[in-house]
Amino acid sequence: MLPNWSNPRIPYQMASARKPLSPLRGKPLIVHVVMNIEYWPFDRPMPRGIIPAPHGATPAPPDVPNYAWVEYGMRCGMPRIMDMLAARNLPASAFLNAQVGEIYPDLTDAVIAAGWELVGHGWFQQSLKAVEDERAVIRQSLAKLEELGGRRARAWLGCGLGETYQTPDILAEEGVEFLHDWTLDDLPSWMRTAHGPMVALPYTFELNDVPVYAIQSGSSDEYLKRVEATLAIYEREMARTGQPRIITLALHPHIIGVPHIAYHFEKALDLLVSRDDTVFVTSSEMGDWFVAADGTGGRDLEPFIGGGSR
Repeated sequence: MLPNWSNPRIPYQMASARKPLSPLRGKPLIVHVVMNIEYWPFDRPMPRGIIPAPHGATPAPPDVPNYAWVEYGMRCGMPRIMDMLAARNLPASAFLNAQVGEIYPDLTDAVIAAGWELVGHGWFQQSLKAVEDERAVIRQSLAKLEELGGRRARAWLGCGLGETYQTPDILAEEGVEFLHDWTLDDLPSWMRTAHGPMVALPYTFELNDVPVYAIQSGSSDEYLKRVEATLAIYEREMARTGQPRIITLALHPHIIGVPHIAYHFEKALDLLVSRDDTVFVTSSEMGDWFVAADGTGGRDLEPFIGGGSR
C-alpha cells in the first residue's frame, strides 16, 4: 500500500511555507527562455493542428496544412526569435527532439553555435506513454544530444509533458538531474525517484504560447499582457517575502515566431531586459542555483515508494 501522500513524487508544501532562497547572482527575478524545437514526421498524424480537416474528419497523413504550419516555424520562426535573443545577448534552452539533429541539421548547428543549452525532449514529438520501450527512447535521445552538443544533457521535458509511472526513475538512472514535467510550483522542488532525489524545475502553461494561441485563441498581444500581469504579482510577492520568482517563457517557433505574435513577444523581452532585478538563465543554471541555495541535497525526502502499477 502506498503512503498517504498527496503526490508520490513531490511532497506538498504551501509556497508561503518554503524556506528562503538567496537570489541568483543577486537577482531575484529569474527568467528562463525555452524554445521547444520539435520534429513532427510527415508520414504520421500531426500532434496538433491549426486547422481542422473539412467536415470535422480526422486528417490522415499527409496532413499538409498542419505540417506546413509547424515547418514554417523551423524555417522562419526560429531565425526570427534567435535574432531577437542574440541582439540582446540572452541565453536560452533548446528543448530538443533529438532527431531534429538529423532532419534539420542547419538549424541544430545554429542553435549550438548560439550557445543554447540542449535539454532532452524525446526522439521525435511522441509521448513516452506511446512508445514501446521508453528507456530505449530516453537513451537514444540523450546519446544523440551528447553527440550533437559535446556534453551530456542534464535536463529533460517530456513530449507533451508525458510520463509513465517509471519515467522519473529511468531518467534519474540515466543521469538526468533536472525534470521540467512537474509544473506545480513557481520555484524548483526536490522530487523522489527510485534512485534518489532529483530536481523538478518549473515550466509553464500560462506563459506557454501553445495554450495562449493554439488552444485559447489569444490576441496577438496576449503574451505581452500576461508577462506584464505576472510581473505585477511577482513584484508584490518578492517585496513581501524576499523569495525569488521564476518566469519561464515557453515557446514554439511555429507559434511565437509568426510576425504578428513575435512583434509583441519582442516587447515582452525588452520589458524584462529593462529591469534591474532580472537574470536570464538556462535550465541547468537554474537547477545548479537551486541545489546550492537550498543546500539540503533533497535529504529530507522520504524514500520513494512506487507511484502506480508496474
